[in-house]
Amino acid sequence: MTEVAPHPQAETTETGAGVVKPGYDPRLTNDDLAPLRRQSWGSYNIFAFWMSDVHSVGGYVTAGSLFMLGLSSWQVLVALLIGIGIVNVFCNLVARPSQASGVPYPVICRAAFGVLGANIPAIVRGLIAVAWYGIQTYLASAALDVVLLKLFPALTPYANVHEYGFVGLSLLGWCSFTLLWVLQAAVFWTGMESIRRFIDFCGPAVYVVMFLLTGYLIHRAGWSAIDLTLGEVRYTGWSSVPVMLGAIALVVSYFCGPMLNFGDFSRYGRSFDAVRRGNFLGLPINFLVFSILVVVTTSLTLPIFGELITDPVATVARIDNAFAIALGALTFAIATVGINIVANFISPAFDFSNANPRRISWRAGGMIAAVGSVLITPWNLYNSPSVIHYTLETLGAFIGPLFGVLIADYYLVRKRRVVTDDLFTMSPGGRYWYRRGYHPAAIVATVVAAAAALVPVLWTHGPGMAVAVQYTWFIGMAVGLVVYAALGRHTAVARER
Repeated sequence: MTEVAPHPQAETTETGAGVVKPGYDPRLTNDDLAPLRRQSWGSYNIFAFWMSDVHSVGGYVTAGSLFMLGLSSWQVLVALLIGIGIVNVFCNLVARPSQASGVPYPVICRAAFGVLGANIPAIVRGLIAVAWYGIQTYLASAALDVVLLKLFPALTPYANVHEYGFVGLSLLGWCSFTLLWVLQAAVFWTGMESIRRFIDFCGPAVYVVMFLLTGYLIHRAGWSAIDLTLGEVRYTGWSSVPVMLGAIALVVSYFCGPMLNFGDFSRYGRSFDAVRRGNFLGLPINFLVFSILVVVTTSLTLPIFGELITDPVATVARIDNAFAIALGALTFAIATVGINIVANFISPAFDFSNANPRRISWRAGGMIAAVGSVLITPWNLYNSPSVIHYTLETLGAFIGPLFGVLIADYYLVRKRRVVTDDLFTMSPGGRYWYRRGYHPAAIVATVVAAAAALVPVLWTHGPGMAVAVQYTWFIGMAVGLVVYAALGRHTAVARER
């Protein structure tokens, strides 16, 4: 049993350029899932990935909300740094096995769940991604609607869902949504190398607009109007500790989706050190700078517009300049497209391909996700908090357990040793073949941990549940890690002998 084996080198990093060896079982293998021939992403590419993930309307609102919790600015910054530091550490943990083997998230999960059991974490992550893919596309289309209505007021009647609407979305909304849906699908279809170039552009582009917006607002209001505390400071001393812990949990929860399947991207890293540097630049450094820009711009909206505006598109729409409105809103729309592709398109593409590699390629898996994102009518999902709560948070309760099992298997049970070739065989002699292809220890650990995480999600009015629901990811991760570490030491290690 050896450390993850090196794989042959070639001249491309394009998806579909994996090394399929003669002994690989076709029921588990295609060119997209096989170990990469060449890994060439450097630190900047990983840095740009995280910029695309953070620099969006959702990232803007999340960062701004941290400064509205009733804490002082220094307390928020401490909580923010601790939270994003945790994310950075966990992303490095997830990155290593996929970077070393050159395989995506669902394939590396075969070591823990069995070669067929890996479809469980893959499908769960894929379904969550499909839902958020549709919601993020809808949010980006709403930003585009703002631009169109500002530039072409005659379109206003077509934005009325009651006059021109279908399945809960206005005609203008349908046009914007369809346009961005097609744009995302086109970028995705061109492959990972084009996606890499796209995200290399998206993150920095938002920074340019953010600095321009900040400069404009400072010019209007003056430096003295900047206030890093949005709202009244209600918690001081020991009373602030639970709120700070909640803020830390919020940061980790925001990144838990892309953190789980970060292996889909770290597999392209030329070295683990390059991935680790990219994570450091893209997470603690980038998120801190972006958050400071967010709170500065948000605080300046109060003296200039007379109200606190937490939506960057709404802020841009208040500027009395058509070009500025178009540039700002389109940039945030493109940025949201960027995060959607990296966080919610690529993941289900690999996840669904893993379910049936012979019939579903990476591109086919992505298009299944894209079609599914329309069928769920995400605008109705987004406008119904109760549906989001019971659908996404129920699925989300599995993310922590899946993360815990993956980390426990690689670091605690297998001691960072995985035989790549055995991830692609259904031979009873393979290290990752269990009874019927499913590893019972991983499944039991996931079910037990998910049940524990679901308690505060479903029993919302129980004693202490309002606080516990903030920590569902941590609860699920911890229980999944402990249970699997206990069970896997007997079943998984036995297969290694």
